[in-house]
Amino acid sequence: MPANEADAIVLFGATGDLAGRMLLPSLYFLHADRFLPDGFRIVCTARTELTREAFLEQAHATVSERSSGVDDEVWAGFAERIDYVAADATTAEGAGKLCAALEGARRPFFYLAISPSLYEKIAVALAGVGLASEASRIVLEKPIGRDLDSSRRINRSLGGVFDENQVFRIDHYLGKETVQNLIALRFANTLFEPLWNSLSIDHVQITVAETEGVGDRWPYYDEYGALRDMLQNHMLQLLCLVAMEPPADMEPDSVRNEKVKVLRSLRRFSRVDANEKSVRGQYTPGVVRGASVDGYEAERGEKSGTETFVALRADIDNWRWAGVPFFLRTGKRMPEKRTQVAIQFKPVPHSIFGQASIHDLVANRLVIDLQPDEDIKLTLMNKAPGLSQGGMRLQSLPLSLSLLRTYEGVGGRRRIAYERLLLDVIHGDATLFVRRDEVEAAWSWVDCVADAWAEANLQPKPYAAGSWGPSGAFALIERFGRAWTD
Repeated sequence: MPANEADAIVLFGATGDLAGRMLLPSLYFLHADRFLPDGFRIVCTARTELTREAFLEQAHATVSERSSGVDDEVWAGFAERIDYVAADATTAEGAGKLCAALEGARRPFFYLAISPSLYEKIAVALAGVGLASEASRIVLEKPIGRDLDSSRRINRSLGGVFDENQVFRIDHYLGKETVQNLIALRFANTLFEPLWNSLSIDHVQITVAETEGVGDRWPYYDEYGALRDMLQNHMLQLLCLVAMEPPADMEPDSVRNEKVKVLRSLRRFSRVDANEKSVRGQYTPGVVRGASVDGYEAERGEKSGTETFVALRADIDNWRWAGVPFFLRTGKRMPEKRTQVAIQFKPVPHSIFGQASIHDLVANRLVIDLQPDEDIKLTLMNKAPGLSQGGMRLQSLPLSLSLLRTYEGVGGRRRIAYERLLLDVIHGDATLFVRRDEVEAAWSWVDCVADAWAEANLQPKPYAAGSWGPSGAFALIERFGRAWTD
């Protein structure tokens, strides 16, 4: 076993939703594909009183649902790795119960799939029983705090137990194939780099749309809202990957240094910007995919000033991106599930094709789809086939790098983003994880947006579930002479 390779995972919150939907299936697939090291142990823990057998039965059901069935022989080998410990790990007594299950493990990592409010207590308890050693690692789920102050408090507390190079902050979007392919697209091809600047790019759009509502997650969501839940992490990470300078190499700090530079270059929001460059929305009753759904306040049970939709213009004040607007929008109860980055290039400076094609000529666009399908499309102008009078007719056609179509029939499957991230933690590769100063730079900018909203008394505008948000979202982008890629 390599010197830096982890030999065990302790999964806190093992009976929770994230563990059942994502983490246990990911570990199962890593085992099935022989990516887990020999002897690697999976210690699952939660407060729920369960026997090991009862937990394995529950885990089998959740993994089967995620993977459309499991191979009995593969499952038998996977189950041998798993132990379950019922414990309150926020106490020294509870953390002590993990020691026996980890006996002989020299380099475990601790995955905290739990509320951030428990991070500090668990870290202190692990240190108290001697499990938080120099060889161990800790993995944190977002959100890391609710604002800059609370984020710093959590990071400071963890920093008293773990060094920064032991802390892996997950943003699962960074584990998606297409997000990683964005890095390859930019830095493994000479085609785009000369064009990747304000001279050639008109604007950038980033959309994260979800069809589901908040549902029974409202106690968490009502505290955070769309700005803190989605924009602070997922959307700003996508923005950083689009906008960052080429790193010197793919070493973790080289990549993360460039992302931090982007975050620190984001123009601060003012009260005037709150009204002119942003829109807040909250969904009301409507129809999504043919079914009637309640509004947010009905799900919550009372009135709320929490936004479930955000659209805003961000500006990056550096040489590469000066004058290029980045339009970001995210919302619940949208007409379709979509995560997309669209890079809109500038139109040709002069058309030589005459009046017949004046309405045919469309500026090139690079569209990176993350979900539901993983695809990269570059639209190019092409001569329309056939005869025409009065000049050449043109049409816009896409060049597609669809992962689904490219690898169709080769026996592959669409991997869970967490598989990549868990494997990286096992090998100690922090490239796709978020560094402390990166988290805090993101919170600093998001806090200024929230403060501008408060100063301008900007309240959420209603929008019907199943629509693309309040009308102000369309007015926002049209105010700057652009349109959403719907």
